Amino acid sequence: MQLPNPLKTPCFLQKLQWVIDPVSYMENAAQQYPDIFTGRIVGFGDTVVFVNHPQAIQEILSNDRKKFVAVGKMNKIGEPLVGEYSVALLEGTRHKQQRQLVMPAFHGERMRAYGQLICDLCTKVFNQLPLNQHFLARNLTQEITLQVLLQVVLGLNEGEKLQKLKHLLPQMLDLFRSPFSSSLLFFSFLQKDLGAWSPWGKFLCDRQQIDKLIYAEISERREQNDSDRIDILSMLMSATDEAGQPMTNQELRDQLMTLMVAGYETTATAMAWGLYWIHQKPLVREKLLQELDTLGDSPDPMSIYRLPYLTAVCNESLRIYPIVMFSFPRVVQEPVELLGHPLEPGTVTLPSIYLTHQREDLYPQPKEFQPERFLERQFSPYEFLPFGGGVRRCIGEALAIFQMKLVLATVLSHYQLALVDQRIERPQRRGFTLAPASGVKMVITGRRAPQESLVNMTTTPV
Repeated sequence: MQLPNPLKTPCFLQKLQWVIDPVSYMENAAQQYPDIFTGRIVGFGDTVVFVNHPQAIQEILSNDRKKFVAVGKMNKIGEPLVGEYSVALLEGTRHKQQRQLVMPAFHGERMRAYGQLICDLCTKVFNQLPLNQHFLARNLTQEITLQVLLQVVLGLNEGEKLQKLKHLLPQMLDLFRSPFSSSLLFFSFLQKDLGAWSPWGKFLCDRQQIDKLIYAEISERREQNDSDRIDILSMLMSATDEAGQPMTNQELRDQLMTLMVAGYETTATAMAWGLYWIHQKPLVREKLLQELDTLGDSPDPMSIYRLPYLTAVCNESLRIYPIVMFSFPRVVQEPVELLGHPLEPGTVTLPSIYLTHQREDLYPQPKEFQPERFLERQFSPYEFLPFGGGVRRCIGEALAIFQMKLVLATVLSHYQLALVDQRIERPQRRGFTLAPASGVKMVITGRRAPQESLVNMTTTPV
């Protein structure tokens, strides 16, 4: 059966462009076929139907587990990073059970407990920076995010294991910092262990050291059996399946790696993009500062979280360059029709977050950074979906948004920052994500205190 709107570019060139410059690949295709097209890419099989029309995305995501299914093996490309028992690779009942075990850690009182921790870590990291010295914003947001994750996920806030993981995890993931080095994930024939001096050999060596530290922590926890701990590792260790069986050490390791790898790269990049856009648009920065100043000197984290303009700024940052370009692939289970195109069972569909967020009919002037669009209308989960959707929606979404808002608010409230140059920051593949190509070069020009005239305003946003 003819798949919808197949691209004419030779297969090998499509695969190459998808890995090296995915934004151009998708935008060029969407110019020819605005709503749906078939591409030949690498990572999810060979032939994939890209979809970016909200109606079609709703059809796919609202029929999860029925007409369209997120098959775990479609995400096997991530197995070297997260392991075979990762929730990302599980499906059906096992996937549902694992999600239910982890979800409570990202909601309610747990989230509130993380609030002050995030603000304190952010201040600690930024206070170490000298004035008028260039730095890469993404490096700093990585450091903050990593420390938050090590405390929230592993419960580590001091000691040798913490220090080693703070060094090893970024070192391992930094291998995939460019489109060319990311090709190691996409082309399995490049995954050759030629010793610690070869790229893949170095990756395996770093991963082995990280595993050793994680397994040591799991072993110590099993001996301690401390029921008062509230980190995610403790929660997972106390959980059992229907047969009353706890997770094995490898299952625990794979879930921890999934949460750390997924939460670390994505959240750090989102915050770096936020800092870039806020300082690239002086009016946005001014408006945001006015809103933040209404909260006074020591605002409660939940008050920050509820600020409407800050929320709009974060949403627009996640819209214009979504960190993850697509939702999990879904495989057609029975003959269906999508936007008038018949699809047979076995067809792989890929809801494109990036292309959906760039639609003129949803977001006029989509290349322009305009937070106001999120104050003027409400977008459906099929029009704005930076964290994917359906049964595979990002499990750490709440923590990521909470962290993004608190870090941006803390930085803006206490420091005067500027971009080192005004050149437009371009998105570039970094592993599975879209990151700022230059890392967002910034400088701290001074310290800042809330404006006294605004502190006593009575129109505090809620």
